[in-house]
Amino acid sequence: MTYRRNNAYLASLSLDPQSGSPLHKQLFLALREAILDGRIRAGIRLPSTRSLASDLQISRNTVLSAFDQLLAEGYIVSKVGAGSFVSDQLPEDFLKSQSLKTKPGEPLRKINVSARAQRIAGAQLEKPNHGKSFSPGMPELQQFPFEDWARLLGRHWRHPKREFLVGNPIGGSVVLRKALADHLGQTRSVKCDADQILVLSGSQQAIHLVIKAFADINDPIWMEEPGYPGIRDSIISAGAKPISVPVDEEGFQLDRALELAPQAPLACISPSHQYPLGHTMSLARRIDLLGWAKENDRFILEDDYDSEYRYTGRPLSSLQGLDNDNRVLYIGTMSKVMFPGLRIGYLVVPPDLVDLFLSLRKGEDGHSPAVAEAALAEFISEGYLASHIRRMRLLYQKRQQTLVTLLQREAAPWLTVVPQESGMHLIAHLTPRMSDKNVEQKTRTAGMLLRSLSSFYQKETAANGLIIGFAGTDEKEMPQLVHKLVRILQELDNP
Repeated sequence: MTYRRNNAYLASLSLDPQSGSPLHKQLFLALREAILDGRIRAGIRLPSTRSLASDLQISRNTVLSAFDQLLAEGYIVSKVGAGSFVSDQLPEDFLKSQSLKTKPGEPLRKINVSARAQRIAGAQLEKPNHGKSFSPGMPELQQFPFEDWARLLGRHWRHPKREFLVGNPIGGSVVLRKALADHLGQTRSVKCDADQILVLSGSQQAIHLVIKAFADINDPIWMEEPGYPGIRDSIISAGAKPISVPVDEEGFQLDRALELAPQAPLACISPSHQYPLGHTMSLARRIDLLGWAKENDRFILEDDYDSEYRYTGRPLSSLQGLDNDNRVLYIGTMSKVMFPGLRIGYLVVPPDLVDLFLSLRKGEDGHSPAVAEAALAEFISEGYLASHIRRMRLLYQKRQQTLVTLLQREAAPWLTVVPQESGMHLIAHLTPRMSDKNVEQKTRTAGMLLRSLSSFYQKETAANGLIIGFAGTDEKEMPQLVHKLVRILQELDNP
């Protein structure tokens, strides 16, 4: 039996000499409670009897007596020359505070929370995706240039500038905002200066800030139907009402939006590559939407989701690049072009809204980490990012072709799928005789993360399909994964 030399930290432990209970008994009960509550975990080494006696200002014999009792009852074990350790033989269900035990799903107590919190409390909380195949939005990680990235990080950590250690501007490091402004201008036709960019902890924080800026309590906010659940959650968190506006092959339908809620102050859309359907908003509708915003003093949130990966022609220009009245707030993230764990996104705001958003951002968490931003600025400005995106675009196109071929050949009785012009996932329409939510549940158990299309609709829908990511799954693994999917479909079709 091997124990780690990881000492328990018992700074909160205290005894009451004025109590009628003996000190050795108080110490025994306090340590036992800490073990049962999980505050001192299995395998943790307790402090030596001498040091604990010194810390508590009691005799060593008192500590020895308490340890002897813990040892006799099996809470700790002693190893000659190593010390006393919390036993790893205690049952899992015993290592819990008895006072906190409840039936599954039963709350510990009645808690009065805000109406906004109640509305969002039912949101599905997903565990982190650590390697599930076919995960939508997951990029290729094995071929990222980590050596170059590590060298840039190391350069800044070895000799960090003082300003990177003591803080960061509210909007993010100046060098990164300049690099992003150049990059977005060249690749997405975004018109902005560095001062208009806020560096954030991801696209979700950017969405939250934009909705917080424009939504008052009970305001109707337009979002796409189907659409990204994170937008709906942010609308509800702001106390506003999400208005689901249908999307067709030309994208967001402004005429339907005006019928549903003509007074909406904000439209939340993904025009270049709609999530999850993958449609591109037509130029005519883009112009109409910009006209609506200008004429009615309204604003548009543009979520530029994975638009860098276009396989037919050049990437489309952003909606923000067409805006001549500063009505569009542009959101992007490094999660899809680099890796999700980086947690860096950005928001481009109109010049006259910069101060407002800096104030809102300051109220969230002050500022973002500086050193990683300095490394990212060089990763962009020295051409590593553009080179990586070019390589991944070719790789993802190949992976999409491989997956489409396999699905069309092996899953045709259940799925209908066609190639997408852009993005990192496919939409596979499912036969009406089975439920996409059932398929999603079965594939999760089998180590795959296919999302049900119907779960992205807020209203009742006949949509029945699967969202299948291909970017982060090696094409060599796809045949066996598709075979596994086909077996699941066969079982569900013939129970």
